[in-house]
Amino acid sequence: MQEKKRGRTHSRWLLPAALVLAGAAWFENFTLSTSTVTAASAALPEAFSGLRIVQISDLHGRRFDAESRYLLELVRLQSPDLIALTGDLADEFTDFSMLPPLLDGLTALAPTFYVTGNHEWVLSREKREALAGVDDPNGPYDQKRPAQLVREIRQSWGRDAYILMLSHRNDELDLWANMGVQTVLCGHGHGGIVRLPFVGAVFGTHLDLFPDYTAGLYRKGQTSMIVSRGLGGSRKLPLRIGNRPEIVTVILKAESGKV
Repeated sequence: MQEKKRGRTHSRWLLPAALVLAGAAWFENFTLSTSTVTAASAALPEAFSGLRIVQISDLHGRRFDAESRYLLELVRLQSPDLIALTGDLADEFTDFSMLPPLLDGLTALAPTFYVTGNHEWVLSREKREALAGVDDPNGPYDQKRPAQLVREIRQSWGRDAYILMLSHRNDELDLWANMGVQTVLCGHGHGGIVRLPFVGAVFGTHLDLFPDYTAGLYRKGQTSMIVSRGLGGSRKLPLRIGNRPEIVTVILKAESGKV
């Protein structure tokens, strides 16, 4: 009899516990968070100091509502001067009907710039031609490489020109620092998919443990690299834990001692 009572007591808690877990999973995957990062550079012209860039990364076709109103309103509240889409906006599972209202809404808020991620190159040619930008390394072998792009910018604007680079990959800080690129906006890391207090990222997008460069600001020399935790789910581990979808606002700042 005692065992039956204990069993009934345990079963009474199953439904509330399941509801709590479901609510927590929904909250951590379908409610948006914001963060603000200041990227300072002595090379930034004073006229651009204070420029606000809203970064959206790794959406993977996720819908937060039918017309992306929730996402668009949160972007609007950040008062963007520019909007940067840093790859994996769509993937092979995306319903492309979600893109027109989102992209129309973003471009109505501010000038919007886009670069491909690795997943766009899995799409069919027909779908991919609707997208544009500097290519991810998953693209064709004859695409323009970072060194070539930076070299062309320096040739046109001078070797000390300030460069704001959009690049999907989050593991190339050394590359950008060696080329003297001052500010880089990246995604790809999904914030480590699972994040724990005092630990940070637990899994990389390749299921590597405790990956680096998954969220926030990283500096090397004169280079600042900002990595967004992104908005969508990873195909390998689709459930975000301790890692709410993120919109990043990057504020450019001109440092004294300008080069």
